[in-house]
Amino acid sequence: MSRHVPVLITEVVEGLNLKLGARVVDCTLGDGGHSEAMLAKIGPKGKLLGIDADPESLLRAKQNLYNFKEQTIFVRDNFVNLSKILQENKFIPVDAILLDLGWSSSQFSERGRGFSFQLDELLDMRYDPNFQFSISNFQSISNEQFSNASDLVNKANAEELTKIFKTYGEEKFAREIAQAIVEARTNQTIEKTSQLVEIILQVYRDKLHTDKDIPWVGGTHPATQTFQALRIAVNDELGVLKSVLPQAVESLAAGGRLAVITFHSLEDRIIKQYFQKENSKTIKIITKKPIDAKEDELKNNPRSRSAKLRIIEKI
Repeated sequence: MSRHVPVLITEVVEGLNLKLGARVVDCTLGDGGHSEAMLAKIGPKGKLLGIDADPESLLRAKQNLYNFKEQTIFVRDNFVNLSKILQENKFIPVDAILLDLGWSSSQFSERGRGFSFQLDELLDMRYDPNFQFSISNFQSISNEQFSNASDLVNKANAEELTKIFKTYGEEKFAREIAQAIVEARTNQTIEKTSQLVEIILQVYRDKLHTDKDIPWVGGTHPATQTFQALRIAVNDELGVLKSVLPQAVESLAAGGRLAVITFHSLEDRIIKQYFQKENSKTIKIITKKPIDAKEDELKNNPRSRSAKLRIIEKI
């Protein structure tokens, strides 16, 4: 089981301006790569609180950070509950907070939860297996609770699915894919990733007039944006992000810093707008433009290509 390579690790550690003995929070612990670098920087008297909703990620992080076990607090929760977590653990105020909104390859390929369209798995897509969600942030969508991605694609109507695919995935054939899903599920419940992928491929074949017997080769796979949209909806990623930002700023000590790494435009837009709104009131923007990966990192870690790092300091 390979360890996830964290992006922009040098830039994060430097940008957070970490000092010996600092108290830091990693809201998206993952495999603990960023946390390990931060712990090394803050020294043996420093403390780190790491949060992850995924129980398997938390287990891996504990193993990877074993040498720092006396300095670390591990919390299984969604970072949307940041203020509550810090209060319960008497970890306020803090000197630095990191939000890495990316995904590790292990979460896609080794969890068996249907995150990847390249594997035939149950269509789940939840970080936290116990999480339930609603999609009521769209005005026309009911407050009905859904269990996972399969539940969503089998219950939501065509209009609701279209909005999800268009808003969260910017999918050009959102309406056609939504209608195809609604038609397909009248014959058989959509439970596996392979079923959803085949529905999406058929829409693309029809729209692009390609042979149904020819497998998709080259370029971005047609399922990419639909799967992204479902993952964002199932985990309420954008709603969670909007909620955690003021909590993070409030939890920082004066002079403390917040670093956020985004991987697509929807996230980055939320971060940018919030930072601009709060600039000079509660925060000072450290990165006038987002920091991108340097050429060396791009060669060794291609997924860093879409990463953008923004940093603020609490006034």
